[in-house]
Formats: sequence, C-alpha cells, structure tokens
Amino acid sequence: MSGNRVLVAGASIAGPALAHWLRRRGAEVTVVERAPGLRPGGQAVDARGVAKEVIRRMGLDAAVRAARTETAGAYTVDADGTVLETFNAEDDGGDGYIADIEILRGDLSEVLYDDTRDEVEYLFGDRIAELTQDADGVDVTFAVGDRRRFDLVIGADGLHSALRAMVFGPRERFVRHLGMVLAFYSVPNEFGIDRWLIDHQHEGRSAGLRPLKDPTRAMAMLSFPSDGFDVDHRDIDAQKRLLRERMAGLGWRTPEILAHLDDTPDFYLDQVAQVVMDRWSEGRVGLIGDAASCSSPMSGGGTGLALVGAYLLAGELAAAGWDPAVGFARYEAQMRPFVEANQEIGRLHVQSRDAGAEHAEPDMEALMPVIERAINGVDLPDYAGVPDAGPRVSPAAP
Repeated sequence: MSGNRVLVAGASIAGPALAHWLRRRGAEVTVVERAPGLRPGGQAVDARGVAKEVIRRMGLDAAVRAARTETAGAYTVDADGTVLETFNAEDDGGDGYIADIEILRGDLSEVLYDDTRDEVEYLFGDRIAELTQDADGVDVTFAVGDRRRFDLVIGADGLHSALRAMVFGPRERFVRHLGMVLAFYSVPNEFGIDRWLIDHQHEGRSAGLRPLKDPTRAMAMLSFPSDGFDVDHRDIDAQKRLLRERMAGLGWRTPEILAHLDDTPDFYLDQVAQVVMDRWSEGRVGLIGDAASCSSPMSGGGTGLALVGAYLLAGELAAAGWDPAVGFARYEAQMRPFVEANQEIGRLHVQSRDAGAEHAEPDMEALMPVIERAINGVDLPDYAGVPDAGPRVSPAAP
C-alpha cells in the first residue's frame, strides 16, 4: 500500500468505481454513505464507447452484462398505443438510443460494491459533518462523532453534493436547472412489458415503461416541464403530490402508472439539472461524477462520466505521486472536453422536448461530432509504471 488514505463521500456509482481504481493504485480507501445501505432501483443507466472499455479494464464486463436490463429496444407511441418510432439496442454498434449495456443504477452500484467491499472500508448511515484541511492532510469529523485524518477527500455524492456545498459554496452557484423534472419508480408489470421500452410524449410531458430483470415488475418513467423547482428533494410526499398534479390529463396508460405511486418501494423524483464549475478541486479535496459535472439524465452519459472519471482521477493521482495539485489538474484537463460534450447533448435533448419552443430540424452533420465526443471523447492512458494491483475478477471472455 502507498500509505495514502483517501475518503470518498458517496456509494452510488462514481464512489465505488473510484474506490476500485484507488485500491488498485495502492491507496487505503474509505467510502462514507449517508444512506443506511445501497439504494435499490432507480433509472436505467447506460455505458457507451470508452466507458465500456473502463468496465473491461475493471474486470467487471461479465458481472455488468449479467445484471443488464436486456432491453431489446424502444418504441415511441401515441395516446392509442400506435407505434410511431422504433429504436433497436443493436443500433450504432450498441451505442445508440438504447445502449447495449443498460443497467439499473442500483444494480450497477451493487456490482461495484460487491467488487470492492472486501478491500475498501464502507461506512453506511454516516456522513461528513466537518472538514478542515492543511498542506499535509484533511481532518474529518463524521456525524456519528468519529474523527479521522485523510490525505485526500473526494466528493462523489451526486447532484446535491453536501461536500461540494461544504468546501466550494452553496448549490445555487453551480446547479443549472434545465426546465424539466423526471420521476422513476417500479410498478407491477400489468402492462405486458417484455424487453421493449415504450414511451409516450405529448406537449412536453412524457410517460413510459421499461422492462426489468424481474418480469413481474416494470420501471415507470414520467417527465414534465417546470421552470422552477422548489420541492425538497427529500420530501417524498410533496414530490408525489407534485407529480400527480403535473401529469393529470396525460393520455395513454398514465393514470394506471400513477395508481401505483403510493405502493412503490423505490420512488425517485428530481429536477433535470447540470453542475457547472470552474474547477473541481480545492487543495486536498476534489469532486467526481455528478457532484463535479452532472450532465443530467437527458444526456445519457452520466454513468460514462463517472466510470471514466474514476479511472482517470485515480490514475493521475498515482502518476503524480499523490500530489493533489498535479493529479487533480491533469484529471480535470482530460475530463473537461468529455464533460462539455455530454452536457451539450443533455441541453439539446431537453430543448427538443420543449413543447412551447420552435424547433428547426437538427443539423445531423454538425451534431454527429458532438455525439462522438460524448461517447468516445477521451483517451485512456495506460499508466505504464503506475502501481496496479489488478482486478479482483477475471475479464469476461470475448
């Protein structure tokens, strides 16, 4: 071990992915998560392009593919259920609208946790209460009262990052609301969903259903436009009231989907937003994933940013001899163009759903380079000469 002690805040995707690479580079890693355990369910997330190569290098290709939703494609339908468009998972080499690697956020989090749990310390039901840093380290007080000193602290605690607010300033300085709200929750599969996602859109609102590995359940997906968003992201009852109000009158099978709001075990609702910051580090504290550069679910690239960012951040810190100024700067220089392309895709997707705006046909010739940068817009260094303990499992056979 290098003797470098790193604290990571957040145990969703970016946090455990970073823990994997930090461990392999020789650091002693602790992950703190305020929830009492891993959060199940959530929206389906995708791995495309360079993110699939990171999964392969992690030795987790087989485990990730085994946990996929195995969605064959998607239909968009009108209020009567008539199919308007069809998208296949094989489109664009598996990197299209429905990706070849599509997995529920909670399932991917579980794969990453299972991979790291034996060699990484996880502290569930706790959080960073206070933090002070000096030239040589970071003193952390946890909410349960423990006090420890770390060499580095990394925030991987999402759009509403408490660590970001503690070190960099209030969320209003960095979070940009894009004018849309999304909700996800699982429902009984009384709709006949079988391997195909179905989506209905009308005047800026949408309702959809997607398959899950458990054929008796399906994932509901709802969205509506909203210029402002002042509902507490932890007030579930208020969020459900808002969703019922804003989805009232939408056709197709929306009323049947809403009928399961009160009995779903995994309700999630939040604004569609991006995080825009001038820098992702301050001294010995850095940020990764949505905490640093959320591109919004509408980009389809947030998971890729988390996985690629984890690979680069751990690699650059180790290559810099764990000098935070050098390692953070090199990580950020490589990630920013990749982030900016994904954020542009997210904004364009939201704008295309704005029922009140005039939309010209997209210039696909101009758009394709942006899409390519959002999928493959970063090179992965080999980090020759940097310590690497190797993956805990063997890579999947081709």
